[in-house]
Amino acid sequence: MTDTPFPLPATQTVIKGARTYARDLLERVLTTFLQAGIAGIVVTQPLNGSMWYAAGAGGVGAALALLKGLVARLRSVTNSASLAKGV
Repeated sequence: MTDTPFPLPATQTVIKGARTYARDLLERVLTTFLQAGIAGIVVTQPLNGSMWYAAGAGGVGAALALLKGLVARLRSVTNSASLAKGV
């Protein structure tokens, strides 16, 4: 085996990192779907929605994502915006 000009991480580190990333990504995709759905319903239904209301719903979804990230940070001891354990 030859020495590389830069150190490579151990296989276990890569596998653990991939699992953590997959869990974090899955959580973010699911919560974004829920947040955008809730925002779309809350903004467009009572206002008989148009394009501008749909754009506002996107803003509400972003605000919910920010709120979730803040709650996750307050709840967790790690520097992560994820609610998943170990991320």
